[in-house]
Amino acid sequence: EVQLVESGGGLVQPGGSLRLSCAASGFTFSSYHMGWVRQAPGKGREWVSVISKLHRRTQYADSVKGRFTISGDNAKNTLYLQMNSLKPEDTAVYYCAKNGGGAWGLAANYDSRGQGTQVTVSS
Repeated sequence: EVQLVESGGGLVQPGGSLRLSCAASGFTFSSYHMGWVRQAPGKGREWVSVISKLHRRTQYADSVKGRFTISGDNAKNTLYLQMNSLKPEDTAVYYCAKNGGGAWGLAANYDSRGQGTQVTVSS
């Protein structure tokens, strides 16, 4: 059974940082492009970032480029998202996601079945 367990969210002031983690199991982690999607209150899921299965390529949504960094550890089956210079508009539930094929920049192309982790950016 595929499991994606996110952690590391919380309440942070604007300009602050958080590091999200995702423990993956039930599939061959190193065989998939992995990413993060988020869902703000009242909005649909938005793609945030992706890392290729060999961790040689990364892509970011324009809204987070230069502030967020995605990384992965295939030995630990773990995905990370370092978030710096956080803004109130980054407030959302963040989901770890397995790319199921298709364009990297579409949230619909990801399996994000975990419970997510809440990130709230507020003063």
